[in-house]
Amino acid sequence: MTEEANLQSEFTGKLFLIVGPSGSGKGTVIEALKSHYPGFLYPVSYTTRDTREGEKEGEVYHFVSREEFERMIAEGELLEYATVHASDYYGTSKKEIIDALKGGAVVMREIDIQGFHSIEKIIPKENLVSIFMKVSDEDDLRGRILRRGELPEEEVERRMKSAKKEIAQADSCNYQVENVWGEIDTCVREVEKIILAEIEDLY
Repeated sequence: MTEEANLQSEFTGKLFLIVGPSGSGKGTVIEALKSHYPGFLYPVSYTTRDTREGEKEGEVYHFVSREEFERMIAEGELLEYATVHASDYYGTSKKEIIDALKGGAVVMREIDIQGFHSIEKIIPKENLVSIFMKVSDEDDLRGRILRRGELPEEEVERRMKSAKKEIAQADSCNYQVENVWGEIDTCVREVEKIILAEIEDLY
């Protein structure tokens, strides 16, 4: 029996991935789900970046050293990880999610397309649901990126280039939901409909 088949036989929960490029609204959707469905599990990522003012360990991120993160990679403790802005590591604990799925939990995670492709190699498709966040067009996406703060033009272009690559892979996800600027409530309702339909057989 393969590892995936083994996991499938043990899992009774589902992992939902809110997928999309920077600026597509993944985080906003997750925050809305947290307020509507506090009983779902929302794993906290690990990162090597510095703590910012007002941040507390374990709330937004688990802050670890680069050495500790690289140990976690070497020992297979991460479900997925990536280097962001060519400097800091970000990643997801494998044990936390696998234990939750074995326990029948509904797990929510925001992620980029690279992370999605890493996770789909490990989590059986019967226990994994991916929802890609679409935006209206490139101008809309550029505007969203610019609204996130003052960024050098080269950084904006880097994010746009990365976003185009992600958007080109949207069809690899189970669902696509358009996040129209100014209509986030409509977007959240569409995501909720998908989630509720997918977990109907869990209860």
